[in-house]
Amino acid sequence: MAREKTPAAAPSAEDEKKRIENEKKDLKKKQKDQKKEAKRRAKEIAKQEEELGLDEGNGLVTFGATVLIVFLWIAVVCVIVKLDIGGFGSTVLAPILKDVPVVNKILPGVSLTETDNPENYGGYSSLQEAVDYIRQLELELEQVRTASGTKDEDIERLLKENERLKEFENMQVEFQRIQTKFGEEVIYAENGPGPEEYRKWYEEFDPATAETLYKQVILQQEESKEIQEFAESYSSMKPKEAAGIFNEMTDNLNLVAKILNAMSADERGKILGAMDAEVAARLTKIMDPDT
Repeated sequence: MAREKTPAAAPSAEDEKKRIENEKKDLKKKQKDQKKEAKRRAKEIAKQEEELGLDEGNGLVTFGATVLIVFLWIAVVCVIVKLDIGGFGSTVLAPILKDVPVVNKILPGVSLTETDNPENYGGYSSLQEAVDYIRQLELELEQVRTASGTKDEDIERLLKENERLKEFENMQVEFQRIQTKFGEEVIYAENGPGPEEYRKWYEEFDPATAETLYKQVILQQEESKEIQEFAESYSSMKPKEAAGIFNEMTDNLNLVAKILNAMSADERGKILGAMDAEVAARLTKIMDPDT
């Protein structure tokens, strides 16, 4: 009869405890190794970053040096142009850059040095001499313009004065005409005073008085003309209509009287008959030469 196998004995608690402790040790060892690996990787990454930063810094230094060199070369060129070394600025660049804003500032300034050949500066020994002469001409031109303006003002003033004097001249001519007519129609008339009496009377006159009398004559003529026109206008109206207007002119009855005197006696009578009796009476007193 076959011999039956006996089952394996179950592990004891002590063995189980040792196994767990061994597993914990293995786990701690693995964790420690992982930490070391992580630190190593961190150092490698930091080193790589440091190397990259160093390369970038070197690039910036290189770029800065390049820009500095370019600026130095530009400065050297500007100095050469400004000092016109070898005529580079005045002969080569000036015709090209003279009309370019800002850039033309680097061109050499105008040389004012004297020259042994006056033809180089249009007959002048230096540009400064030519500039001084131009300024002198500008000053003389300004003086001529000022004098011309003053002359224009004087001419305009004299023209206005001439116009003003023409009025007096015309008045004098008219006065002379009236005087001549007066002599012909009054002095030498049949019942006139005669030349001798008129000469004495005229010698007593001064120009101012004569002018005043002339103005009065002209004014009276104009006034008489206006009165006559008024008289004709009112004469063409119906007497009742004209009377109604005159009744409203009690504040200027002298004018009404002049207008009525310029009318015929028949027209004047019709209008006065149609007027208010009191106003008509006042007008009659004004028109009566004996009052």
